[in-house]
Amino acid sequence: GVQTCALPFCFNVLMRDDKSFPYILLTADHAAPLLTKHRGARNRKGSYYGPFASAGAVNRAINSLQKAFLLRSCNDSVFENRTRPCLLYQIKRCAAPCVNLIGPEAYRELVAGAEAFLAGKSQRVKADLARAMEEAAEALDYEQAARIRDRIQAMSFVTAQQGINPQSVAEADVFGIAQEGGQTCIQVFFFRAGQNWGNRAYFPRADRSLAPGEVLSAFLAQFYDDKPIPDLVLLPEAIEEQALLEEALSSHAGRRIEVASPQRGEKRLLVEHAATNAREALGRKMAESASQARLLEGVQRLFDLAEAPRRIEVFDNSHIQGGNPVGAMVVAGPEGFIKAQYRKFNIRTPEAAGDDFAMMREVFRRRFSRLVEEEGEGKGEPARPDLVLIDGGQGQLTAAKAVLDELGLGDLAVAAVAKGPDRDAGREHFHVPGRASFMLEARDPVLYYVQRLRDEAHRFAIGSHRARRSRAIGANPLDEVAGIGPMRKKALLR
Repeated sequence: GVQTCALPFCFNVLMRDDKSFPYILLTADHAAPLLTKHRGARNRKGSYYGPFASAGAVNRAINSLQKAFLLRSCNDSVFENRTRPCLLYQIKRCAAPCVNLIGPEAYRELVAGAEAFLAGKSQRVKADLARAMEEAAEALDYEQAARIRDRIQAMSFVTAQQGINPQSVAEADVFGIAQEGGQTCIQVFFFRAGQNWGNRAYFPRADRSLAPGEVLSAFLAQFYDDKPIPDLVLLPEAIEEQALLEEALSSHAGRRIEVASPQRGEKRLLVEHAATNAREALGRKMAESASQARLLEGVQRLFDLAEAPRRIEVFDNSHIQGGNPVGAMVVAGPEGFIKAQYRKFNIRTPEAAGDDFAMMREVFRRRFSRLVEEEGEGKGEPARPDLVLIDGGQGQLTAAKAVLDELGLGDLAVAAVAKGPDRDAGREHFHVPGRASFMLEARDPVLYYVQRLRDEAHRFAIGSHRARRSRAIGANPLDEVAGIGPMRKKALLR
């Protein structure tokens, strides 16, 4: 969507962020509340804790919270239909309220403990558990004492794995920025309830002439356009529009937001830590970009291209004895795989199922007919590949090339990559129109790169095929008959 920004530099800075942040949700619409990961609109009644910087950060936190508070993570339908406890109960990560191995009152106490911990009262929760452990030990109930000890250790692990847990900052987003070689990295750390809930690096497209403070100003105005704003935003340096930004964020949030650039103390250490992380992330990114550029130059030489490719499309098919056939396309460029542009093709022609050549012809006809239409309409810059790779041999290459010639795209560079004898990776044969097939040295970095491209296409094709097969398993011929609803279908099946 269009992002609103009142700052003058926004037009020269583009923030690239296609993922929402994950949260922890503790539901409040069920007698036995559920602890789960949540993304998107907050439609369900409950308490939301976050944002967490990544799925990994939130998954690690949930994993430890399950051990600490034994709350269920199964969905409501699974919960209602259980007749015996699941494996999570056996490994001491759930109290099994589904089969009443814990009473409603005792389960509510576990929920209250988790809420207090996530609200930043971890010391109080640990102290209460420590007293309960001592009481169990005094009563000679050593098994219960050991269970409580394990829960305290799980809680300690949550805070230990978070690294920095500041004493003076309860809720804040901390930003660091680094610039080098015309590229910018902005690192943001999320602190909530006095806990570090992860960090994420951004690489915004920015005009090379802009100073770090100008890039940061424009980035922040866009960053909070669709995200919750904490009470405090800490910056590595004062920016010209700081008062304007503070006013805009406060208006957007409906409460006072403080934007500060601390000069000393713990808060200063936090922004310095974020800046260090930004420099390191930018260094890694530049190193990856340089090595990626060298690999693409190698691909250019290998396939006699006019220049290093900026868009490579890789195609593969997947089926089992002709069943649920799917074609897949993955896309790669100078910055790696472009997953938003992956495409899958459910094979429509019945006679193509099980015939790899016919499947390839259908996939190519559908993909490249669309390219011809886009170029004919002249709307924007169509996504024309610089190189087309096929997982297969000379037969697949011939089928694909015939379609391209038919559509007037005979000038597109196309090649097939066939596995060696016994599908041995490292002994691939390359097939290119007008050339004899050839191989590369076993340790050639370009060979590894092409293998990675082909393996990604294979992974995506198999995943798409499995998804289609799973849907087909649940289908029934009766579903296609008009007038038969769920009740009549059930009666007929009986």
